[in-house]
Amino acid sequence: QVQLVESGGGLVQAGGSLRLSCAASGLPFSSKPMGWFRQAPGKEREFVASIKWSGLTTYYADSVKGRFTISRDNAKNTVYLQMNSLKPEDTAVYYCAAAPYWDSSRYYYTTFYNYWGQGTQVTVSS
Repeated sequence: QVQLVESGGGLVQAGGSLRLSCAASGLPFSSKPMGWFRQAPGKEREFVASIKWSGLTTYYADSVKGRFTISRDNAKNTVYLQMNSLKPEDTAVYYCAAAPYWDSSRYYYTTFYNYWGQGTQVTVSS
C-alpha cells in the first residue's frame, strides 16, 4: 500500500520560510519522480515543483522560481520543499505526488501523477 504523508505546514508571516516534508512508503521511492502541487480555495490544483529520481534535475513553476527549492533524500524515502520569501498568494494546501516515470512533457500535469498525499495547509499572513 502506497502512502505519501506530508508535514511541515503552518501559519507564517509574509517573508518567512517553511520546509515541507513528504515521507513515502510502499513504492520504490528512489526510482520515482516526485512533485509538489498546491491548491488554493476556489482554484484548481497547480504545479509547484518536481524532481527526477536522482535529485539532480528539478523544475519549478515560474511563480515560485528562486524562492522554493525541491530536494529529496532517497535513503529516507523523503522529498522536501523549502519555501522562502513566502507571500500571501502562496497560501494553499500543498500536496506531494509520485509519478510512474519521468516525462518531460507531462511532469506539470496533475493527471500524470498516480499517487498523492493528503495535503498540508500553508497559510501566509500579510
